[in-house]
Amino acid sequence: MKESPEATVRGQRDERLEEVLRPSTLEAFVGQPRIKERLAVLVEAAQRRQEPLPHLLFSGPPGLGKTTLAHILAKEMGANLRLTSGPTLERAADLAGLLSGLEPGDILFVDEIHRLSRAVEEYLYPAMEDFRIDIVIDQGPAARSVCLSLPHFSLFGATTRAGMLTAPLRGRFGLVNRVEYYGAEDLVRVVRRSSRILGVETVESGAWEIARRSRGTPRLANNLIRWVRDYAAVRAAGEEISESVVHHALEMLDIDADGLDEMDKKLLETIIYKFEGGPVGLGTLAVAVGEDAGTIEEVHEPYLILEGFLQRTPQGRVATRRAYEKLGLSAERGKNDQSELF
Repeated sequence: MKESPEATVRGQRDERLEEVLRPSTLEAFVGQPRIKERLAVLVEAAQRRQEPLPHLLFSGPPGLGKTTLAHILAKEMGANLRLTSGPTLERAADLAGLLSGLEPGDILFVDEIHRLSRAVEEYLYPAMEDFRIDIVIDQGPAARSVCLSLPHFSLFGATTRAGMLTAPLRGRFGLVNRVEYYGAEDLVRVVRRSSRILGVETVESGAWEIARRSRGTPRLANNLIRWVRDYAAVRAAGEEISESVVHHALEMLDIDADGLDEMDKKLLETIIYKFEGGPVGLGTLAVAVGEDAGTIEEVHEPYLILEGFLQRTPQGRVATRRAYEKLGLSAERGKNDQSELF
């Protein structure tokens, strides 16, 4: 279905706003102090030697700034940044087209690099190590291989599933950076900075309320501050963003004080009420709540596990004591109560 002009304009406006909210220097980037320190050393060393940066891998949950760091490093080095993703590089020819179009010092950023096909990944090895690729020309008996030299470039990979990377690919990165969830204090700084850019007044208590419901993720914090801004303009007469305004705005999105949304709570309720607290397999749980198993595993589970509401065991998912307390139950009652909420 073709997208409407209005939807296209909205999408372009959202992209521009994301660009505005994205910090442009390492100094302005909030959080991840150890990674920032390492990257600052790499940038200064590369500038002194007038060489490209080494190949870098960024791993960690989505929304924590992996792509933003790539943009910042490209700006610091004065390099062009070419963006692509693992799933879009289906054939070796796709990668060859990208690599052959690079200029000296360019940065190629591959998001979700763990999803590269094996054929494409093996094609990438000589490009990363020797800055060359072998291109097959013609077919059949007339086929021949031609070695094409590449300019020295930097490959940045980002992954949310570091365990799925093959050892040969992982070993070819000069530095691996694990991006961690943010603490509340860093998220408050993110909220206050984004509020200033958006031109809205956010009091300290309001910023803290958004931060504690942002699941440790700056991207979500920015999304929430934009929603709260719109809510305040329509339902709160444009008043400053206070704790009360944030509470009512996020209540409309079904995001509670612990940052859990409707699906998070449905998962916990299903495990406790339908499966006696677990263990229950991921596939069974996905069918029970009507959600894709991959979405549960990559979007909902990490935060539920991080906050101590859920455990993964060899037998399946198990609700913790904190999950029972969240629903106002004792663990003993949850085990014996077979009533269903759905």
